[in-house]
Amino acid sequence: MKATPLSNCERRFLLRAIEERKRLDGRQCYDYRNVRISFGADYGCCIVELGKTRVLAQVSCELVPPKPNRPTEGILFFNLELSPMAAPGFEPGRQSELLVKLNRLIERCLRNSRCIDTESLCVVAGEKVWQIRLDLHLLNHDGNIIDAASIAGIVALCHFRRPDVSVQGEEVTVYAPEERDPVPLSIHHMPICVSFAFFQQGTYLLVDPSEREERVMDGLLVIAMNKHREICTIQSSGGIMLVKDQVLRCSKITAVKVAEITELIQKALENDQKVRKEGGKFGFAESIPNQKITAFKMESAAVNTNNVEEQAEEIITKADPPSEVFAKPILHTPGTAQIGEGIENSWGDLEESEREEAAEEESESEAAAFECQTVETEDTSTMKETKKDEPIVLSDSEEEEVVILEPQELPRKTRTQTNLKQENTSKKAFTKRRRKKRAAY
Repeated sequence: MKATPLSNCERRFLLRAIEERKRLDGRQCYDYRNVRISFGADYGCCIVELGKTRVLAQVSCELVPPKPNRPTEGILFFNLELSPMAAPGFEPGRQSELLVKLNRLIERCLRNSRCIDTESLCVVAGEKVWQIRLDLHLLNHDGNIIDAASIAGIVALCHFRRPDVSVQGEEVTVYAPEERDPVPLSIHHMPICVSFAFFQQGTYLLVDPSEREERVMDGLLVIAMNKHREICTIQSSGGIMLVKDQVLRCSKITAVKVAEITELIQKALENDQKVRKEGGKFGFAESIPNQKITAFKMESAAVNTNNVEEQAEEIITKADPPSEVFAKPILHTPGTAQIGEGIENSWGDLEESEREEAAEEESESEAAAFECQTVETEDTSTMKETKKDEPIVLSDSEEEEVVILEPQELPRKTRTQTNLKQENTSKKAFTKRRRKKRAAY
């Protein structure tokens, strides 16, 4: 874990506060943070909150062949994961020293303490046994991961239920939860870890250190114990030398804290089991406090569904009869139709107005065409009169005025006609030449 190091000023401030027996969150030196347990909808799923440190635990099971050296014992598997979601200093997909140390400590706390009866997990000796897998995911890191993980692990194992099994000869039948009630695991005791942080070579002691206190501590002592005051495991890290009296003092504090946490766990399990039997609501969604903004809970409204058919018939009889429906279409104007009641369509009026406009446009276009024809006839008549009466004379003298009458449309026609005649004459001459050449060959 590559966390951002504390500055010298922050380090001195924290150590000075510890010397004065003060902590940043207002706790005393031997105070434990609040522990909150919430269960999921499935058996074996829970979330444990130790202050702001959160751990999610999930237990699953599977039928597998046993180990060769232990044919009559089940298999236990534990796995703790640290993801960057919990703290930015955790690197994904990498086994850090902290992760390896935490996994080994959880295995010694839960497996080596023999808290679970592994022989009860045997189905067929030497052939099939139950493999119990405990997955722990750190959701948020605010110090003391091992305590939160140990509490979450033992709570999930106590809450878990495996499917019931029957053996007839060589056949093994696994029953679904609907067919037979699941069977809880056989747990002898509940080992719980309690961590102690030491400062200035063991001079000062703090229970349940936070994340900032862990950065400035000199050493850490973890004691796993059950409510019968049986020590399951002890681990000291940090390279500090502890005196016998310090260890005994920590063990006495551990016994008190473990008794309180065990009682809390038993109450949480009893409440969850009671809610499930009564058919109430349970799961993570129900554990959210109603006062938070993210919780949208509304009171359920009771709806009476008795005599629904009779009430529906009464409503139908009291209702007004339906309006008359026209079976045949009503023709208001030609080309339009209407079925049922409504406003009359005005499409016919629009069509008549369009027709009138079209007729007006046609009359206007005919009048314009007639005017154009009269203008053309007048032009042609003036041309004929000029040809007959006053011939046009062309001369090169500058004194005489030259008058050239060029109508607008007639010259175009004459030009096109002359062009066509020239093309025809040229084609005829070309064909005559080709015929002469062929005759010569």
